[in-house]
Amino acid sequence: MPACLICKSEVPHYLEDRRLCQKHAKQENVLNLKNQLSDKDFHSSSGSVFVGRFNYPNINVGILAPPVLSENNWLHDAPDYWSSRNFTISSIVDLRSSLLNNRFQSNVLDARKSSKLLSLSQEISMVEKPAEIEVSLEEKPSFRVNFSDTALPYGPAAKLKQLELTANPKVNQKIEKIVYDTDLKANDGIMLLYEKGINEHSLSKVLSVGNLGMKKDRKLVPTRYAITAVDDILGKNLISKVKDCQESNYQAYFGSYLGNYYLILLFPDIWSYELFEMYAPNFKPDKYSTDAESYGGRTTYAEQTAGGYYTVRLAILEKLAKIKRQSSVLALRFITDEYEIPLGVWVTREAARKSLQSKPIEFSSKELMLEYAKKLALKRFKCDISLILEKSFILKNVLHQKKLFQF
Repeated sequence: MPACLICKSEVPHYLEDRRLCQKHAKQENVLNLKNQLSDKDFHSSSGSVFVGRFNYPNINVGILAPPVLSENNWLHDAPDYWSSRNFTISSIVDLRSSLLNNRFQSNVLDARKSSKLLSLSQEISMVEKPAEIEVSLEEKPSFRVNFSDTALPYGPAAKLKQLELTANPKVNQKIEKIVYDTDLKANDGIMLLYEKGINEHSLSKVLSVGNLGMKKDRKLVPTRYAITAVDDILGKNLISKVKDCQESNYQAYFGSYLGNYYLILLFPDIWSYELFEMYAPNFKPDKYSTDAESYGGRTTYAEQTAGGYYTVRLAILEKLAKIKRQSSVLALRFITDEYEIPLGVWVTREAARKSLQSKPIEFSSKELMLEYAKKLALKRFKCDISLILEKSFILKNVLHQKKLFQF
């Protein structure tokens, strides 16, 4: 590994392109941000919002914006683009750490009446490209970066005093039409927008600021919950479609993004799904997280694998719907030390999608496919997954449950 240019210590994988250790990379980010933010008032543009969850129901609503106006400000909130261009962890952290969280407090039910600041945040959630804004803060922000396993990271937070739009924002008309339909349920609105090509990241922003649903039911939804809600709603709708399809062949897909590797196994059977997550470094066969669902679906939240369960399920269902097949699906996530900083569950969604874009390996039997899975895990990650497979809910059904035609 390269040495830090300043202190000569070891440089983590995700910072190799900068030749800085984590400490000095963070100091450089903070210094750059302080130099850009010379005053409590600044001119910028924003297309991103963040709704907190602490002190519920009186929670913080943030309008995220870098401290300068630039034509490239859209790049700060573009996970689909980052994934398509294979952005590094370092690049993503740099982009997100320079986003100021200009926040104000609001009650979750204020979405039905909307203060000026909340109305502006609702409008910003609908824009096609960042809206030009003038920001006035109560105080200078505390310079720190906020990381989460669920939501995208963002930079310093500061109390918002005043915010004005300085130009008419270009609102996405597909979103605007659904937002103004106050007789449409949130679930239906989300599905209509998804079918019109609006991605789940945009949908979670619109949902979080109370822009969807029947007027009497609208409320603010913390971002971390909005992300999972969108993935869950989209997934359940796709499940109903996939269940009408023929069963798949034995297929294995393998791929990765940002140090998150997925081995996804399709078995010719009715729909069911199981996810195992494990750390490849220092692997221990009894240290893993898992959740599953049968043909009838889940009735409780996936506690162990949390939001990642729903993102990976969505990616899998998108693939099954595309190839017009249903399957019992076993997904194995190997988290390597390449993934040194949590960037949110969008990473698991994109990593699973990238895995499913790979050319599948087909097998004539489940025994051959499972043997392949064991060998791959052992060779690539030094993980003996034999004991994990023995615990699999999916495999117990696939291997042992008799079908009607067998009687």
